[in-house]
Amino acid sequence: MAAGLLQARRVLAPGGHAIFIDTITPADAVLDTHLQTVELLRDASHVRNYTLGQWAAALEAAGFAVDSVTRRRLRLDFSSWIARTRTPPHHAEVIRSLQAGASAAVQNHFSIEPDGSFTIDSVAITATGAC
Repeated sequence: MAAGLLQARRVLAPGGHAIFIDTITPADAVLDTHLQTVELLRDASHVRNYTLGQWAAALEAAGFAVDSVTRRRLRLDFSSWIARTRTPPHHAEVIRSLQAGASAAVQNHFSIEPDGSFTIDSVAITATGAC
C-alpha cells in the first residue's frame, strides 16, 4: 500500500486531485477480526481491509492531504461474492458458520442476511499532493 501511494503521489500533477476508493474495516477489534477472517476464507490472496484512520495515515505519509471523505455502505450478495474468487465450498461453509455464530454486534454491523449476504463499509477519499 505504501509503495503504491508513493507512486501515485509521484505521478500526480501539481495541484492535482486523486481519488481513492476502497472497502474499509471498522476500528472495533471484534468487527475487524470478523471481516478479515471471512475475507481471508473467501480469498487466500487477501491481505487486509484498512480502517479509515489507517488510510488517512498512509495517505499523509505518502505526501497527500485529505480533502474529503465520503462513506458508503456496500451490500455484498453472498453467492456472487464467493463466486468471484471461486471460494472453495468448504470455505463458504465455514464463512456461513462464522456468520451464524457471530455476536449480535457483528450481525447488526454487517447486516448479515439469512442467505449470507451482508453489508460492509466503503470510502471514497479525495486528496491532493501536500506541499
